[in-house]
Amino acid sequence: MKRDIHAEITNTIIEAIENGTAPWCKEWDGAMGFPFPRRVTGENYQGINVLLLWIAAEAKGYTAPTWMTFNQAKKMGGQVRKGEKGTGIVFFSTFEKESEENDNVTRIPFLKRYTVFNVQQIDGLPAEFQPSQPASVAGGEQAIEDLEAFFAYTGAKIENGPEIAPHWNPMNDTIGMPPVEQFSSAHAYYGTLAHELIHWTGHTPRLDRDMKYNTKEGRAFEELIAEIGSCFLCGHIGAQPNIDNSAAYVESWLKALRNDKRFIFRAATQAQRASDYALQKGRPLLTVIAAE
Repeated sequence: MKRDIHAEITNTIIEAIENGTAPWCKEWDGAMGFPFPRRVTGENYQGINVLLLWIAAEAKGYTAPTWMTFNQAKKMGGQVRKGEKGTGIVFFSTFEKESEENDNVTRIPFLKRYTVFNVQQIDGLPAEFQPSQPASVAGGEQAIEDLEAFFAYTGAKIENGPEIAPHWNPMNDTIGMPPVEQFSSAHAYYGTLAHELIHWTGHTPRLDRDMKYNTKEGRAFEELIAEIGSCFLCGHIGAQPNIDNSAAYVESWLKALRNDKRFIFRAATQAQRASDYALQKGRPLLTVIAAE
């Protein structure tokens, strides 16, 4: 029987949520605890693979950011320890198929699953791959100034006021936020702002995302994009995601996941695009970037 990789991964996500922790919800500050997963080449993983590696890191206590295949470890002089189990992630690509009736060529997408190991499962690797404890960039006056510059440089219009609840208003394309002093910490303020910024990326002048606020299902899907996207974004800029509001949508997410095995893939892809867009806009003035 052919493997249904979409269903396998969806079931992994469902199990994580039902166990009480959505895989994108991490208690971190961007530099400590759950580093953004990256390949042996130094490139960051993308989309659904980030969620799969975060699940594995949390379950097994890995703090090192780098993952590699068995053969990659072997080429570098390392050896996966006996008994260690790898983590399955996916590779997206296409293949060309020629029509039997004419000369047309169709590009058909496919999904392939392969296994990687965290460097903490491997002996004999160079010292540069050993986990370290970088200083947090989300706390302290200078780091907050860096984050303030990042959000300002995105070009998003942000209005602060004591009577304003956190939101993005599509009518005037404005993010509303209470003053930072009204939050329990600066971490909470910037995590909430990151969530609203992900909503902002979907507007017509930018990514033109199909934001179906007129249905319960549409709102839940957009909130999932904002949840995952803000975690991706915070992982890069050294902020702490604010995950307090996700519980309101959990049942809707679980229902959608059970009914549609490609739901989480679409959400993760859109979240990655939103995070990438925000980083592209705000990165020039960010002097300290965590997890890179």
